[in-house]
Amino acid sequence: MIIVMESQASAAQIQHVSSKLQEKGFQVHLSQGIERTIIGAIGQRTQATQDLFETLPGVEKVVPIAQPFKLASRQFKQERTRVQVGSITIGGRDFQIIAGPCAVEGRTKYLEIAQAVKEAGATMLRGGAFKPRTSPYSFQGLEKEGLKILAEAREITGLPVITEIMDPRHLDEVASYADILQVGARNMQNYFLLRELGRLQHPILLKRGPSATIEEWIMAAEYIISSGNPNVIMCERGIRTFDSYTRNTLDISAVPVIKQLTHMPIIVDPSHGTGKWKLVEPMSLAAVGAGADGIMVEVHQNPSEALSDGPQSLTPENFARMVKKIKNLHLLLNNNGEQ
Repeated sequence: MIIVMESQASAAQIQHVSSKLQEKGFQVHLSQGIERTIIGAIGQRTQATQDLFETLPGVEKVVPIAQPFKLASRQFKQERTRVQVGSITIGGRDFQIIAGPCAVEGRTKYLEIAQAVKEAGATMLRGGAFKPRTSPYSFQGLEKEGLKILAEAREITGLPVITEIMDPRHLDEVASYADILQVGARNMQNYFLLRELGRLQHPILLKRGPSATIEEWIMAAEYIISSGNPNVIMCERGIRTFDSYTRNTLDISAVPVIKQLTHMPIIVDPSHGTGKWKLVEPMSLAAVGAGADGIMVEVHQNPSEALSDGPQSLTPENFARMVKKIKNLHLLLNNNGEQ
């Protein structure tokens, strides 16, 4: 349930309600908005408990949350969460473009592509240092050396970097190099990893699992938020369906659904969502039209020679042309102010 405090509720009244909830065995999560404070109470609710808290000083109302996800819901937090990454805001007015190769393949090549995507209009850099691959014989990433290259690229370009975290044992190491930690589709339901990410305050990009329902995806975010980290960014990257023409089926409808059900920002990954570079641009434009807060795409100097995901990677030239179209469409759709 959530307890909505009166707009003039004092700090002492808020603390009293929080303490009383803890006495009753509830986990307490505060959401302090512009006009009022909302207290999220996670635990076993009864009608008697609800009646008790409605009588406490400073309480405006008590609202049961019927959905299984509590802290991620729009009932708990009406204002949209804006995740700050340095000087960049994800979930604000600007459309963010994350770009780079699937994997960090080497220092020279990565620094070259990082500079190219920055000049074309990228606002963040992506690149895998630890790569989860279907085959144990495929390129697994440069690991720590890849993290160092990402950090160097950030220093040179001034752009934040995002990379995937696969193992809780690497958590502190990856967090010391990256600005955003990505939970890949294979790990969306790795609940131990999600709980560990909750103890950080690093932004977490949570990709949708290949067979996950929207509710399961939001519940994965709930693990991170309920463990103490509210900085979750959702990422739609396509789901597995019966169709084999594309790598996955990109669920663009997930963008407005996530915005209706939750307060979290959402971006789209059309590279993994389609698996074909020719489809990346139209689906990126579709993401803008659906109201996404950004996209994440793969860009490589020579896709035919990429160590992973070459068929879905844009060349720097194709990326630059796409960015111009994205900026024009976003400006057209948002010329009357913030979404």
